[in-house]
Formats: sequence, C-alpha cells, structure tokens
Amino acid sequence: MRKVLVTALAVLPIIAAHLAAATTPSAPAAAVAAPDLLRPHMDTRVDPGVDFFEYANGAWLARNPIPPTDSWFGIGMLVQEQLEARLRAINEQAAASAAPAGSEQRKIGDYWSTAMDAALAERVGRHPLDAELARIDAVRDARGALDAAFALRAIGVEALFSVNVGQDERASDTMAVHLTQGGLGLPDRDFYFNPEPGVARIRKEYLAHLARDLRLLGQGAHATEAAQDVMDLETALASASRKLEELNDPLRNYHRMSPAEVTARYTPSVQWSERLAAWSIHPEFVIVGQPEFLVRVELLLHRTPAPVLRDYLRLRLLDSYATTLSRAFVDEHFRFFDRTLSGRDVQQPRWKRVLDAEDGDIGMMLGKVFVHDYFPPATRQRYTGLVEAIRGAYRERIEHLDWMGPETKARAQAKLAAITAKVGYPEQWKNYSALVVGRNSWAENALNAARWRFRDEIGKYGKPVDRSEWDMTPQTYNAYYSQYNNEIVLPAAAFTIPGFPDNQVDDAVVYGYAGAATVGHEITHGFDDSGRHFDAGGNLDDWWSAEDARQFEQRAAVLARQFDAYEPIPGLHINGQATLGENLADYGGVLLGLDAFRKTEQYRKGEKIAGLTPVQRYFLGYALGWMMKEREQRVRALLLSDVHAPAKWRVLGPLSNVPDFYAAFGVKPGQPMWRPESARAQVW
Repeated sequence: MRKVLVTALAVLPIIAAHLAAATTPSAPAAAVAAPDLLRPHMDTRVDPGVDFFEYANGAWLARNPIPPTDSWFGIGMLVQEQLEARLRAINEQAAASAAPAGSEQRKIGDYWSTAMDAALAERVGRHPLDAELARIDAVRDARGALDAAFALRAIGVEALFSVNVGQDERASDTMAVHLTQGGLGLPDRDFYFNPEPGVARIRKEYLAHLARDLRLLGQGAHATEAAQDVMDLETALASASRKLEELNDPLRNYHRMSPAEVTARYTPSVQWSERLAAWSIHPEFVIVGQPEFLVRVELLLHRTPAPVLRDYLRLRLLDSYATTLSRAFVDEHFRFFDRTLSGRDVQQPRWKRVLDAEDGDIGMMLGKVFVHDYFPPATRQRYTGLVEAIRGAYRERIEHLDWMGPETKARAQAKLAAITAKVGYPEQWKNYSALVVGRNSWAENALNAARWRFRDEIGKYGKPVDRSEWDMTPQTYNAYYSQYNNEIVLPAAAFTIPGFPDNQVDDAVVYGYAGAATVGHEITHGFDDSGRHFDAGGNLDDWWSAEDARQFEQRAAVLARQFDAYEPIPGLHINGQATLGENLADYGGVLLGLDAFRKTEQYRKGEKIAGLTPVQRYFLGYALGWMMKEREQRVRALLLSDVHAPAKWRVLGPLSNVPDFYAAFGVKPGQPMWRPESARAQVW
C-alpha cells in the first residue's frame, strides 16, 4: 500500500499530477508550464548525492511549517483540502434536502447533522454506551469476560483477541474464520517494551490516560491503581504477541484446525463451536494466526481478577467510541492519541473529525455521490492505460532476470497477467438499506454502523467470495494490493491532485509521481516478501523453485539491511524486515516507472525543462510524492507500529539502489547517497 496521509493546508500551488497525463504515450506539446512545478520546491544548495530528499523538496519544506492541528505536513494536504471541501458539500446538501426516510441521501444528511451537533453530544454524554457498560459491569469471572468480549466484537471493539471472517489464504474462493492476536490499547506490542526514552514517556502517558478515562467512567479514587492493573494485563498480552516483522510471514501465521481442536489445545474456556454458533457460523475449521497468543489469553483469563477484566473491557470500549461522545471524552482521547502519540498541538475542527468517521461508517454511500460528481467514466479509462504501461514494463523486466529460472518466470508472468486493476470505484455498490441512521446521537449512529459492518462481515461466511468488493472508499487518497484477490485497487481520489491542469504536467513527473509511487508500487506488492507466496488465483502456494526462492530472499535481505541502518531518531532505527514489503514495492515501482517512461516521446527527445533532463525530472517527480515533514512523536510511533518507513527514507532508500539515479545526478563515491555496486539491492 502506498500510505499517503493527508490533512489541510494553504500554500502556493504545488503539484499537478492528475494521473490522466500518465496514460498516454506522451503528454501534449503544451505540457511545459511556467513556472515549472518542480523548481520552486528544490533546494539546489544541497548536493543530490548528499541528501536527495532535501535537494528535491527542501525549499518547500523550509517554507511550510507543520500546522498545530497536524502531526505532519506535505504534498497530500492540498489533495485532502479539496476532498474535504467536496465531501462537506455533499453532506451539507444531503442535510438540507427533504430526502425520503430510508434513502441514502437522508442517511447521509442525518449522520452529518447529528454528528455535527456538539450540544447534543454534551446532553447525551456517555449514555449511548450505557447498555454495553452495564454488560461489562455484570462480569464476574472468565466466562463473563468472554461474553462481554464477544459482544464488544459485534460493535467493532477488539478485546483479548481478534476474530474475523475473511478469505482463506490457501483457498481464496472460500471465506474462513480467523483467530489472531489483538486487544492492545497501544498501537503495537513494542510500545510496551522498547526502552527508548520517548517510548518510555508514551507508556507513562498511556498509564495516566487509562486512569483519567476510568475517572470519566466514574471509577473514582482507585483509578490510578486500576489503570496500573490494566496496563499489566495489556503488557502480558503484548509479551505473547508476535513482533511486526514476524507477522509478515503468511506461512508462519497460518494454522488450520477445527474449533474443537482450538478449544482443547489452546483455550478450554472458549468453546469456539458454541461461540461461533451464536453468530450463526458453524465452521469445520478455523485459521489460527498465533497459537501461543491464545494460550496466554487462556492463562490470563483465570489469573486476572474480575475487577481488572471489567476495567480493561471498559477502556477498550471507550477508546473505540470516545470521539463520538461529550467534550470531556473527546478531549481526553485527543490528549493521548493525537497529542502524545502524534504530536498534534490543536484538535482538528469538528467537521473534519466527522468526515474521518464517516469514511468508516457510511463511506460507500458518500463515495457513490463523490464519483458521480467528480470522476467521469472517461477519466477512469485513462488511468487504466497507465496500469497497462506499468504491467508491460514488469513483463519485460521479469523476462530478463538472470537469477530466476524459466519455470518460476512462467508462473510470475501468469500472475502478473492475472492481476486485476480496479480503478476509481466499485462496479457494485454496498447495500445500506439495513443500516439505521437516526438523530439521537453520533455515538448511536456509530454503534449502528459498527453492528451493520459486523453483520455484513459475518454474513459472508459460507457464501462465494465477492471479488468485486473494495476495502477502500473511492474518496480515499491511497491505493492497495490484495494478495488474496491478486488485484490492485486505485480509488478515484488518488487521482485528484490539484494545482495544475493535466496538460501542464510533463510525462517525466507523472511517471515518477504516479507510475512509480502508486501503480508500480502496488503491482510490485504481488511479488514482495509476502505477496510472492500467493499464486495467480490469490492462494497461499509455494510456486517458486527452491533456488529461485533462495535467490530472492538473499537479494531482498540486502534491502532489509540497508533500512536497518537508517536511524531517523537517535536510538530508533527503521525495522528493515518489518518494512521490507513496502521498501521492495517502492524500489520495484521506481524501476518499473522508469522503464515505462523510456517509451514516451519526452524521454526519446531528451529535451530539458527548467534546466532538468527528462530522467532528472522523473526522479524528482518520484520524490515529490513523498514531500512531507513529520513531527518526532509521529515518526517514533510509526517506527514501532508501521510497516512503512518514514517518507524521507522512502526516497533515499530506493533511489540509492538505482544506477540511472547515480548517472542522472552525478552521485559520487563517498557521498551518503552512494552505495558500491556490490552493496546495492538487485532484485528486479
């Protein structure tokens, strides 16, 4: 996934990469614009061989401080501001309309109006959660805690472990029940153990946050001690959780067995057949991700006093719904999750927070209106052309690999040919007729939406897999590859980048910005350290020869070691193994985008624009896509919990392995961007 995070800003026009310009063999003659869209961002005082990220983006970064409402600032913010304005208009029009009851327009309007009513939120306080809190209050033992945990799962709250219905990795046409580790309040297990001073401060603040939440819930004078007990419970869960890099291996995280076997071997307290039957699911088998985690849950259920289990469950519920409640709950959630974890100084305005929540609750309803208004069919077809240009480049690159044998090559080519490209929006829209949206409270609507999503998920069990379904809304500024469906999904909003008309963006910039960082990146995921284990049909299948697999792992390990050496914060390095899939995708995307660009008229002519050669503009276009700065708190959190490297290193890392980059900018031995040829990654 190309993880592009977005928020609002007001700066000079920055970029114009509507991807439509990338889908023709070359941009029109009018594509050269003045002023150039690259030059204003560059800091030419920096030698590109020393720090290409600063060379490409430094002038822009120096002019644009991070707003107090945000934890980062960058290229995607203009995009988001435009998206937010459009989505807000859709909501306000729906709220002002006299749409009939039960219609999607009425549901959009009711959700928006209710969520925007701060006075209503103050009046209802925490009461929308009363029924769930009463259920938790009744917990007296392990069985009661499990009753509450399974009830919470139906409203989207993960407690003790994770239970989901999704495609079977070894039989992607089948929906299966997955049991995996989960239930932590901090973003990942390493937050509970890493000794770095900043992480230690996060733990201290998290403990204080738990105590303040318990006071808000009326737990009174013993909140501090109760918070410590919950922290101890979560730490015990974290100690049994696998590390981020260990979760990347699909083979080690797949254990198929009957529900009775899971009960007998790991969790005698959880009668899995009985629990799943209560959801109208009667599986012959389930897929366990991390069996040792379930063993620890069983032990903790019996060792943990009931009051501690109750407090833990209350806090998991509250963290999921605090943002929809009254001001005291909202402010406390912001204080820890936004200020401490991300470094935001000021809370975003309510309307933006509502938009964020809507995307998860009623996102496809909004998406249907969004694409109707802003994404015409002709534009959709243009982006499909860019996919095929990149696919063709990958086909040629696979064919010329000197380390891959003919049988593996044939399977790789078959998988590449089978990749489905979903562009813009789904062919079939979700049916929201069963979703109840009212005017009682934002929290009630959020609860209803969570129940609807749960029923939708559970209802898939036993039915054919719907490969037309999307996991992102069309208004999401991002993209993803699904290894189970062998598909790339490119939402409409990924192509909505304001600043310049399409005909003012030359191919070099677009092939770097869009062809490399989005399309090429996502296609390469099908062949990264995780994706390569899945065949053309999306099934977990060892289709590589032993020698080819060994060669791949050796070559990929070079990239992992390179990223291990990067230290964005003193004492905290990038986790090269955990981020390997994304780094391989960035590296592959850069190579594929350049190969495709070489077939354009602009490349063949070789003419300079603003003093820059076509190949220089290509690499600068790639760097433009990662033009952002991030607060230290945010970088720290990402280093411990995210499979993506921070933005700067997504430029420095891949380009330091590409010979054409060295030639384009005269990178010399001894400079920080230089790697000896023997030390460069050579995978694709």
